[in-house]
Amino acid sequence: MNTRSAVLLVALSASLHGCALETGPADGADQDDDVDAESSEFDEVIARHSDHHNRLPNHIPVFDPTGVFTSVSAHGFIDLDNEFFQDLGSNGRRCVSCHVPTVGWTITPHQLRTVFNATDGGKFEDGLGLGAVFRTVDGSNSPTADVSTLAKRRQAYSMLLNKGVIRIGLPIPANAEFELVAVDDPYHFASARELSLFRRPLPIANLKFDSTVMWDGREVFAGQTIAFDLANQANDAVLTHAQGKPLTQAQRESIVVFETALASAQIYDRQAKHLHADGAKGGPDEILKQEFHIGINDNFGDPVTGAAFTPVVFTLFDKWAHLKDRDDDRRGYGDHDGKSSVTAARRSIARGQALFNLRPITISGVSGINDEAAFGKPAALVGTCTTCHDTPNGGNHSVVAPLNIGLADASRRTADMPLYTLRNKTTGEITKVTDPGRALISGKWSHIGRFKGPMLRDLAPRAPYFHNGSAADLKAVVDFYDERFNLKFSKQDKADLIAFLGSL
Repeated sequence: MNTRSAVLLVALSASLHGCALETGPADGADQDDDVDAESSEFDEVIARHSDHHNRLPNHIPVFDPTGVFTSVSAHGFIDLDNEFFQDLGSNGRRCVSCHVPTVGWTITPHQLRTVFNATDGGKFEDGLGLGAVFRTVDGSNSPTADVSTLAKRRQAYSMLLNKGVIRIGLPIPANAEFELVAVDDPYHFASARELSLFRRPLPIANLKFDSTVMWDGREVFAGQTIAFDLANQANDAVLTHAQGKPLTQAQRESIVVFETALASAQIYDRQAKHLHADGAKGGPDEILKQEFHIGINDNFGDPVTGAAFTPVVFTLFDKWAHLKDRDDDRRGYGDHDGKSSVTAARRSIARGQALFNLRPITISGVSGINDEAAFGKPAALVGTCTTCHDTPNGGNHSVVAPLNIGLADASRRTADMPLYTLRNKTTGEITKVTDPGRALISGKWSHIGRFKGPMLRDLAPRAPYFHNGSAADLKAVVDFYDERFNLKFSKQDKADLIAFLGSL
């Protein structure tokens, strides 16, 4: 990849969200209300950010729906010559095709539509491999889809364009405790030999917190490290998505070293302004400092330190809980009524953090908790959001613990999703889901509909949410949990939670 093409990653985001921002130093110093906009012209972006080593520096600011996020590497720069950005397959795909730095290291419908229009639906090479996401191997709704014209390509890739989901083809395992008895596939392809499963590409930043590789954990190997799992996943991705040959061990390790050094997070909020001001600890630099090991703060105790579980998982915005209006008035943030709108926004984020940590939730009907012996198979269990999102200041589950919260239930199916009717071979019980999840790997009936919970850092740039892209924005996420667990959130509760999640 040449330097000019590489920095299109930055320019692409600018075309989606407006332009990049100059946010100033990340040393915790508070700053003015306004920030200086930078030109989004392609040549000016190159001149400003690239160097002769084909590297992007840390802390390039990128607009997203709630403000600005940025990425950093523990190596001090993002190496655009890494195998992550190289064409290692046969169809033009690269890791970056589905993990674009300027949209939270995943893909989004807005970004995909921009790329689709720029490349005529993947027909023309863009120099980066971004347009190569439009390939029938798994980008189209069916591998047999007609892509002969632009209009047909737009129809064939509608799930990708509308929900940012890739089609994963997996069979019913030969030893499964269940069988497929009916398929309702709007794309007329899926069968027991290959189910069509539409899933969001997971972001590859903040992998220092990872405990489970892939939504269904299919890249988790007993007794192996996460680095081993990620190396195997990189190889499998080249084999399947890029239709290439096996990577060398050196190539696998190079990709893993690149990925695991990355951190990405929100640094600026349109209402609360700088997320590292007034003692807050927003931004990706804090992620690099954060301690993590498998099982940290586990529900049943930390296996390394022996410490008991605590529901107080997020502490990033503790300092904002008791801010006074004058703290921002003296910086010129006060509005025309003399009240501090910035302080109010910061207190909202802090309230959202407290709700996330401590608001009681009666957990029932969740496979992986209510039907698991480790929890005592309780009909109901009182916990909080952090019962499942237990990694300190990361928000994923710190151990392998896929759960079924009902996202794949037939009742939540939309017309663009396949529906699979499964029957328990022993009991004859029937269930209908849009995606069997972990069960397609383990073969276990009880694992139907179970998925891992993703990391919660850097949520703002990567809508839509959940494994199937069913939540269009953070409001839809909060609404889902409010309905699912009968939380009776007030309007203010919802606003505070959305503000907190958007600040991560």
